[in-house]
Amino acid sequence: MYIHKKFKHSLVILACIVSFAAFGQSGDKFKVVLDAGHGSKDFGAVKNNFVEKNIALAVALKVGRLLDKQPNVDVVYTRNTDVFIELVERANIANRANADLFVSIHCNSNPNSEAFGTETYVMGLTKVKSNLEVAKNENEVITLEADYKVKYAGYDPKSPESLIGITLIQEEHLDQSIAVASKIQDNFTQQLSRKSRGVKQAPFMVLHKTSMPSVLIEMGFLSNKTEGQYLNSEEGQNEIAKAIADAIMGYKKEYYGGTSIENKIDKEALKVERPKEVASTAKKDSAKAPVTKVPEPKKPEVKTAETKTDSKTDSKGVLFKVQISASGTKLDLVPSNFKGLDNISMISEGNLYKYMYGETSDYEKAKELVQEAKSKGFTTSYLIAFKNGKKISIQEALK
Repeated sequence: MYIHKKFKHSLVILACIVSFAAFGQSGDKFKVVLDAGHGSKDFGAVKNNFVEKNIALAVALKVGRLLDKQPNVDVVYTRNTDVFIELVERANIANRANADLFVSIHCNSNPNSEAFGTETYVMGLTKVKSNLEVAKNENEVITLEADYKVKYAGYDPKSPESLIGITLIQEEHLDQSIAVASKIQDNFTQQLSRKSRGVKQAPFMVLHKTSMPSVLIEMGFLSNKTEGQYLNSEEGQNEIAKAIADAIMGYKKEYYGGTSIENKIDKEALKVERPKEVASTAKKDSAKAPVTKVPEPKKPEVKTAETKTDSKTDSKGVLFKVQISASGTKLDLVPSNFKGLDNISMISEGNLYKYMYGETSDYEKAKELVQEAKSKGFTTSYLIAFKNGKKISIQEALK
């Protein structure tokens, strides 16, 4: 078939743009650590003959198989068999891998058998009793570890609030963690028609120790027989895995660029071996947080703070900035608060203050600003884009 030279030239340019966007912020593969909660002697929640550690492992493996098919994605597991991994080691695995994202997968349980729905957590300090109870139940696994009182000095697993006194590494990644968690919850609702209990914050030890955006997913309640049957079924696990994998790829595309292929459920390819161990080997049923009604979160009102220089946009109205951190603390926009960086701007969204460095309409110069921020110690800095004052994706900005 004859193809006009001009058309061929356009195809080459298009291919370059796609490739450029994929590797513009990082030439490495996007690395995801999948953490199947509990394992071996730690059964997690056990209700109605359903065992959390088995369901969590099956879903994690299925998510991994879907992501393995995606271009430029590398999957690391904290466990891919029924073994016991200490909480701090799960975080260490992610840190040693220099991962871009950490996803911990769990099931919920409750004394109220009517409780149902999904919720995704990010690291945070909270006084909400139900959130603290979930964190308490997930954190208590450390008592199965040798010398846990020495290893987790200053932390009381029966009182998650004791993390308040420990420096919060995760605060730097809070904005991105919330973005991932929101996509996961949206997919549970939109793709699977599951009830969303929302994106929440709680002091999880496994999230506290990671040095990258991190989330902990509670896929549903094993104490609810109907929901437990769904979570324990091959069909339910396949659907949940796809929803999580789609959310991860949506996050990657928005924050790191690149392309993806559609995730499809291939029952044979996703099939994992069912554990021979049954729930009756567990010593007792376990329940998690009491149910409280949580009001639907309001969409955050975005307010832009004054910046030190006027915004210089291109003819399309596009402006690039480098997001260096997000915090619950409002700081003065002075270099001494940002490791010597000047030209800092800030926007507030809900209870979060997001700090940005520099501004330019030139994508090449914007990438240089990212490297400057990283050289100052803001190692997880990334580009964000605005068009006529409204935040847009990097892909849209490059069109």
